[in-house]
Amino acid sequence: MEEIKIDTEYIKLDSALKLASFVSMGGEAKRLIQEGKVTVNGETEMRRGRKLRPGDSFGLEGKTCKVTGVQ
Repeated sequence: MEEIKIDTEYIKLDSALKLASFVSMGGEAKRLIQEGKVTVNGETEMRRGRKLRPGDSFGLEGKTCKVTGVQ
């Protein structure tokens, strides 16, 4: 499982997908989310603005990534 580190309270799902290099452009993230191909904490997520906080995980096409905070 990959990890991304954030130094803010949260990161939006579409931004997290780009930061983790799961997608290259925001439009691609939006489309995949709307098609129901993205999961958050193991459940399908349809909101691209979903706020992810440290401890949350998200996935796309068999790849997963965990959000961690800067300590």
